[in-house]
Amino acid sequence: VQAAILCTPTRTIPDVAESILSLGINTVDSFDIHGQPILALRARLQAAAQENNAVAIVSAGWDPGTDSVVRTLFEAMAPFGITYTNFGPGMSMGHSTVVRTMPGVKEALSMTIPLGTGVHRRMVYVELEPDSSYEQVEQQILTDPYFAKDETHVHAVSDVGALWDLGHAVMMQRKGTSGKTANQMMQLHMAINNPALTGQILVAAARAGLRQNPGAYCLPEIAPLDFLPGDRESLIERLV
Repeated sequence: VQAAILCTPTRTIPDVAESILSLGINTVDSFDIHGQPILALRARLQAAAQENNAVAIVSAGWDPGTDSVVRTLFEAMAPFGITYTNFGPGMSMGHSTVVRTMPGVKEALSMTIPLGTGVHRRMVYVELEPDSSYEQVEQQILTDPYFAKDETHVHAVSDVGALWDLGHAVMMQRKGTSGKTANQMMQLHMAINNPALTGQILVAAARAGLRQNPGAYCLPEIAPLDFLPGDRESLIERLV
């Protein structure tokens, strides 16, 4: 086994990845808690990977992940300015999974609604276990770090399955300055099937991991051509 793609809830990834790296097997994960938690995971897996001559690719989804690469390139093209990343409307796999594991919840769907300028609303639909308390479930959701920073609404429904839709979307926009020239406008829009795109990126990241030196990496640190099959010269000829 050369690489393991971790299809586990985000909060289990640090322990699972570390245990697999200890076997000398590369790992690829889609850890999705932005900011300091990603830095902490990268630092933890860096030590485990180097000790066992393996590679860990961290946060290899579409956001964080490939969107992170685009944000990096936008900033290289217009170093001064602001980038807004607007998610949705669509189902958040990470947020839905978190709610689904909470006591009293039989099934859950968390929808991300973009309000613009990187601000979002979370619409959470929960199917409760018999005799569970809606108020207790609601409080768990509202205070969880996944939801605490966003406007969140919790609705109890009889059948989450009737609401199910795996679609998601992102609109990323940067308005900035290149050199002394202002009003540089850049935009990326995707409307996607969430698990299908995430799975494809994980596979590409596993391929890239086989081409890295031992250690832990997030996607912007990796050469784009490393994600693609084929030899470098042919890829450069076709893509550049």
